[in-house]
Amino acid sequence: METPGSQSSLHRANLERVVRAVRLAGSLTQAEIARTTGLSAATVSNIVRELKDGGTVEVTPTSAGGRRARSVSLSGDAGIVIGVDFGHTHLRVAVGNLAHQVLAEESEPLDVDASSTQGFDRAEQLVTRLIEATGVDRSKIAGVGLGVPGPIDVESGTLGSTAILPGWTGTKPAEELRGRLGVPVHVDNDANLGALGEMVWGSGRGVRDLAYIKVASGVGAGLVISGKIYRGPGGTAGEIGHITLDESGPVCRCGNRGCLETFAAARYVLPLLQSSHGTDLTMEGVVRLARDGDPGCRRVIADVGRHIGSGVANLCNLLNPSRVVLGGDLAEAGELVLGPIRESVGRYAIPSAARQLSVLPGALGGRAEVLGALALALSEMGDSTLLDGTAPGALQAVTPAFT
Repeated sequence: METPGSQSSLHRANLERVVRAVRLAGSLTQAEIARTTGLSAATVSNIVRELKDGGTVEVTPTSAGGRRARSVSLSGDAGIVIGVDFGHTHLRVAVGNLAHQVLAEESEPLDVDASSTQGFDRAEQLVTRLIEATGVDRSKIAGVGLGVPGPIDVESGTLGSTAILPGWTGTKPAEELRGRLGVPVHVDNDANLGALGEMVWGSGRGVRDLAYIKVASGVGAGLVISGKIYRGPGGTAGEIGHITLDESGPVCRCGNRGCLETFAAARYVLPLLQSSHGTDLTMEGVVRLARDGDPGCRRVIADVGRHIGSGVANLCNLLNPSRVVLGGDLAEAGELVLGPIRESVGRYAIPSAARQLSVLPGALGGRAEVLGALALALSEMGDSTLLDGTAPGALQAVTPAFT
């Protein structure tokens, strides 16, 4: 038994610090591990050697600053995590290992009116198919991250009211999938997972305060404050789509008038173009036409950008983030939408907050949420389980990164 403050407990703590640092970055040179953990180069060298001998990490030759170095990452066969993302019209599943490599990924259409039972049947089938495709033993599953397009009650895990998956309201998604797969499942809303994915791998990397804005059938935001996802006590933080822009505007699904969502979400925007472009138009199609020079689509996207910018300005005044990342299909419009967003931020935000803000498109596209789900699953693992060689459990949270 280790005594707190003893040499053995100090050594154990240092082992976990190194493992945690590697998981945070995906891979690090030994010099980078020393800087990150504050341990001496000699201590890091000894610990890496011990972890390598135990099969916890892999060491490969690399270069840093023109000099030879050794890159340290978690062992690829130490376990796997699974990400499941339910969207308005899709189901996406990815399987990744603890070395931060995506081993398999697949997306398929999902009927928005499908019941939760049907949805989880499809998810279970797709997870099983991808695990079989990778050839990894199911006993290696460390956990599952699950994304759903609606608010999750932090205490009960219950999915709140959602017009996107109306038949799912009141269900407990994590509990349902846990019962089917027999492994730990951690759930969050899709905007939060998009923020997590972009924060650890995409356009938000290296930033500790950011907002990820997802514009699809609804409008939501994932908020990162001091490097951590902020959910609020009830799990509803980031509902930027229900900021009021016009008290006399259209009635929103939430019951209020003139919410940002009624000026930016696909369900409200697409009808503006139906008379000239037909009823089969999608937001992806609008973006494509706008990039090709279609004047109507360009005007609609610019208007949407200005409305989103008004909401972002409110976020700037309240939270003062250093970066806003735009996700969803709309991000593919590039400067056609980012320019108007910045214009509104410059007009409505406090000048000092606006000057500090950068607005960027997401780097992960439609994969942001499922990669965030993988990151969520890894973040709920404990470092000691890797060192002990035991089954993964929910211990201290860290933030992983995928490459």
